[in-house]
Amino acid sequence: MSQLPASAPSFWRGFACALAGALLWGFSGACIQFLAEGYEAQSTFISFVRAATAAVLFAAFLLARRRESLLALASSAAARPALLLFGIGLYLSQITYAISVALTNAGTATVLQATCTVFVMLYTCLRARRLPRTLDFLGLVCALTAAALIATQGDWGVIVLPLAGLAWGIGNALSETLYILAPQGLYGRFDRLSIIGCGMVIGGVCAAIVWLAGGLWGDAPCVPALDAAGWLALVVGVGVLGTFAAFGLFLYGVSVVGSVRGSLLGVAEPVGAMVIAALWLATPFSAADWAGLALMSAMIVLVSLSGARDSSKRGDD
Repeated sequence: MSQLPASAPSFWRGFACALAGALLWGFSGACIQFLAEGYEAQSTFISFVRAATAAVLFAAFLLARRRESLLALASSAAARPALLLFGIGLYLSQITYAISVALTNAGTATVLQATCTVFVMLYTCLRARRLPRTLDFLGLVCALTAAALIATQGDWGVIVLPLAGLAWGIGNALSETLYILAPQGLYGRFDRLSIIGCGMVIGGVCAAIVWLAGGLWGDAPCVPALDAAGWLALVVGVGVLGTFAAFGLFLYGVSVVGSVRGSLLGVAEPVGAMVIAALWLATPFSAADWAGLALMSAMIVLVSLSGARDSSKRGDD
C-alpha cells in the first residue's frame, strides 16, 4: 500500500525528527570512536549495550504510556512477520557495519552504507512502477557524493574493497533497507512508537544472543575496563542518545516523510559525526569536509522542497 503524502505540519515534524535522529547517530559514532581508541571496547559488546539500553527504555515507555497500543500490536498475528524483520534489520545494521569497518576501513564502510538510499529508492520506484522524482534523485546524488567526500577526505585511494568487505558492506546497506521498509505497511494501522519500540526490543534480544554466544568470531564475551567517562559515553552517548533517541526520532520521521526521503536524510549521519569529532575530539575540518557539508545541505534543501511540494498538492486536493 503506497503511503500518502504527509500534510505540511506533519511533514516538517517528520523531516526534523529524521534529520535529528541521523545527527544523533553521528554523535554516537564519535562516542564509539572514543570507546574504541581509549578503551579497546569490542563492537559486539558496544552493540549489545546500545541495543539493550534502547530496548529497556522503549519497553518501559510503552508499558507506561502506550500499553493499549502495544497490546493491540502484539496481539496481531499479521503484524508479527514485519516486526520480526524490522527488529532483525535494526540489529544487523549495527553489527554488519562494525564488521564492514573491520574488513575494509571506516571510509569504505561509510560509503557502502550510504548505498542504502539507492536500494530504498529502487525498491520504492519498482513497486510504484514509476521513475524517481527529480528532486529526490538529485538529493540522492548529493547525499552519496557528500558521504563519499567526508568518508574518504577526497582521497579515493583509501577505498579498500576485498570481496568479503564488499559483501559485508552491501549486507549493511541491505539491512538498513530492511529496517526502513519492513514496517512501512504497519504505520498506518498501529501506533508508530509501539512499532518502533517492538522493533528495538527484538533488536536488543538479537544483540544479547550474539554477544552471549561469543560474537560472530567465536571470542568469549568481554567487558572492557571502563571508567566513569567510558560508561557515560557508552550508556548515555551510545545507548540513550545514539540509539534510543536517534532510532526513535529517525524511524518516527521515516514513518511520516516516507522511506525514500527518510533514507536520504539518514545519510546526514557523517555530518553529525564530523561536527562532533571536531568539537569533542579536536579533529580538524578539511576542504573535503566543507564540500561534503555543502552537498549535504543541498540534499536537505532538495528533500525539503520535494516533500513540501507533495504536502501542498495534498492540501490542494
